[in-house]
Amino acid sequence: MADPTTPGAGPTVDNPFFAALWSRMSTREPETVRALRRENLAGLSGRVLEVGAGTGTNFAHYPATVTEVVAVEPEARLADQAKGAAAVVPVRVTVSTDTVEAFAASAPGRFDAVVCSLVLCSVDDPDVVLRQLFSLLRPGGELRYLEHVASEGARGRLQRLADATVWPRLLGNCHAHRNTERSIADAGFAVLRARHEWVLPTWLPMPVSETAIGRAVRPA
Repeated sequence: MADPTTPGAGPTVDNPFFAALWSRMSTREPETVRALRRENLAGLSGRVLEVGAGTGTNFAHYPATVTEVVAVEPEARLADQAKGAAAVVPVRVTVSTDTVEAFAASAPGRFDAVVCSLVLCSVDDPDVVLRQLFSLLRPGGELRYLEHVASEGARGRLQRLADATVWPRLLGNCHAHRNTERSIADAGFAVLRARHEWVLPTWLPMPVSETAIGRAVRPA
């Protein structure tokens, strides 16, 4: 049973160009990305916080062992679509239009798991956000992540060039060359499982082709 209408009380994001672009992209994701989304959510249970829910692409993939998903999406146009997606899935999902920083400051209780899917590239300060997410997890709780990561060599140089020019402005503050895995470890998480996957062909000169998928925990 879905409850998609939780309002946000904190600041929101107004990015009409990115919202329109992502709305189209999220319905045309390659199977490589869809498969990684499913893998990233497999085996979750209890109360889950999803950060940067977008249009609600993940919602249909949550297992029945999840009792509640609280989904944070500060872009109002995307949040409206996420609420529509929440209304038609069996798992109970509520959508907040707070930024993750504002939500973390007043979150009601702790969570059994936090899910980050292609979002830590776009927050203003991933180190701060990850420390906040760490504090929102119960001891032993999981962080599941599927994130763009910094590449090496020529692609890394392309990422740095993209980040310094138009990429973040066009794509919702996305930064391709972030060492997200180091930030996860520095926030206090213990990484139990992680690997890198290419979601686009390696020959394609795109700065966000390399992703990391992993499972980390807040130590008990």
